[in-house]
Amino acid sequence: MLAAAIVAGSASAAVPKEKSLGSDVTFADDVAFLRAHTEVIVLSDKRGAAQLAIAPAWQGRVMTSSAEHATGRSFGWINRELIASGKLAAHINAFGGEDRFWLGPEGGQFSIFFAKGTTFDYANWFVPEAFDTRPFPLVSRSSDRALFQAEFALENYSGTRFEVGVKRDVRLLDSKSAWNHLGVPDMRDVHLVAYESSNTITNHGTKAWTRESGLLSIWILGMFIPSPSATIVVPIKAGAESALGVKVTSNYFGAIPPERLKVTDEVIFFRGDGEFRSKIGINPRRSLGKLGSYDADHGVLTIVQFDQPEGVSEYVNSQWRLQENPYSGDVANSYNDGPATAGARPIGPFFEIESSSPAAALAPGASLEHTHRTLHLTGSESELDTVCRGVLGISLAEIKAAFRAD
Repeated sequence: MLAAAIVAGSASAAVPKEKSLGSDVTFADDVAFLRAHTEVIVLSDKRGAAQLAIAPAWQGRVMTSSAEHATGRSFGWINRELIASGKLAAHINAFGGEDRFWLGPEGGQFSIFFAKGTTFDYANWFVPEAFDTRPFPLVSRSSDRALFQAEFALENYSGTRFEVGVKRDVRLLDSKSAWNHLGVPDMRDVHLVAYESSNTITNHGTKAWTRESGLLSIWILGMFIPSPSATIVVPIKAGAESALGVKVTSNYFGAIPPERLKVTDEVIFFRGDGEFRSKIGINPRRSLGKLGSYDADHGVLTIVQFDQPEGVSEYVNSQWRLQENPYSGDVANSYNDGPATAGARPIGPFFEIESSSPAAALAPGASLEHTHRTLHLTGSESELDTVCRGVLGISLAEIKAAFRAD
């Protein structure tokens, strides 16, 4: 999300910070709140321990989840103030949610967030209704799965029209599948909730989507509760910039201070405290198809994995300007919310973990699919450390030390 945090004092401002940062919000609390304002589908494993809450009205997004029954911690950030207001904002309706469906690009000559001929500034930036406020109809559901479909038209900055079909399949994963995806031994004392969304877009028009007239990409974003101890961790491929490009793109909103971003040859550390508006991106040559976060104060390890086709390098560029190379974008991003200017209110606060599909050059009737997987784990620090080392290649001690005050 490049510009959401610019909003200040609007209907999309967040609940008070102490609510967002609190450790007492349970899954049941959030589901009860949501059900007072919209339909909610709850998926659950056989024991009722791992649970998801999904809102069909908001594109079938996963609003939040729990690893320890309804009384367990609620992992997703939810914008209670906006939802309770019953009002819709003009530019974006940041309802929250751990896994939401968007499309890119956000900026550039092929943007679908700016109308043709407008300048690239917030006054002209609008999230398309199709994936902001329009419901995705529920097609089928079971105890651990929900399928949604939608159709809509979009027009990009260059005037290209897209007839888009969307299929969104949200699946709660069983414990065995979750541990297999992590690639580490099952730890019986670790509480875990794991789910994935498989998102498919189809060209429902009569003309091919081409590089010359602009391409779309699937963009999945998760909004999480910030904490003074929350650190986003991105393992990257080591190597020369001449071969792999920059280790991290960090100039979306200007320079990020070193006490908020640390870059090594093999890992990126980025603060997720909701106190400083900033964003990072990883290009497809550096990305390993996974990233995560660790909230040391609350003992929550989050892992995000996503599809990244081998050898594919063209991803849409969402920078807010006319671009020399509109297909040099990021495959993974993380956003930390904060005030856009001194004294302004952040939209959250929250932090985001995001992934994108390659640019979709599709003939009529052709489709592209992108899967984004989220896993939350809680338990003893020693067991979480084993998971973190095995998946992200870094210890919890190293994460906690990244921004430790001298």
